[in-house]
Amino acid sequence: MVVMPRERWTDEKLDMAFGRIDGDLRELRVEMRKGFERIDQRFEEMNKRFEQVDKRFEQADKRFERVEDRLDAMQRNMFICFVTINATLLGGLITTQL
Repeated sequence: MVVMPRERWTDEKLDMAFGRIDGDLRELRVEMRKGFERIDQRFEEMNKRFEQVDKRFEQADKRFERVEDRLDAMQRNMFICFVTINATLLGGLITTQL
């Protein structure tokens, strides 16, 4: 069985490896910060859009209130017409029976 010689890690090699890892981590942190800044900007844009949507919904609510008022008026008029027609028919029936 052939035994492969183990490579010894000297302090210098360890320092180089850890230095490379440390540099990579620093680069990753910088990239992450930039990414989070972009995400924050997107959220700010989304908040502005939601404010616009909220304004649109407020306008739509006002329109629905006007439609609701019109429907209430129409219902009131229909009730008055129904009562008037029934009173007229009832009055006609009563007068024809006498």
